[in-house]
Amino acid sequence: MDCLICKDLERVFESRLSQYIEARSATYYRVSTELAAYKNVEMERAKSELEEHQLVCVSAEVRQSGTTASRAA
Repeated sequence: MDCLICKDLERVFESRLSQYIEARSATYYRVSTELAAYKNVEMERAKSELEEHQLVCVSAEVRQSGTTASRAA
């Protein structure tokens, strides 16, 4: 059972991370770092929202405990 909120937050985080990496590698980054800084803030915000949700999400807890159990085996 996967949580739709987790999936949505993961998708948002991955999108924001991609946008940040694109802004950092763009030619204009050397001229102005403001856009890259903004993209970094947005990416970190999305990451925090995902992590906060995973702390209370039953589905995420099941996935994490399953991963831990499979690594121990």
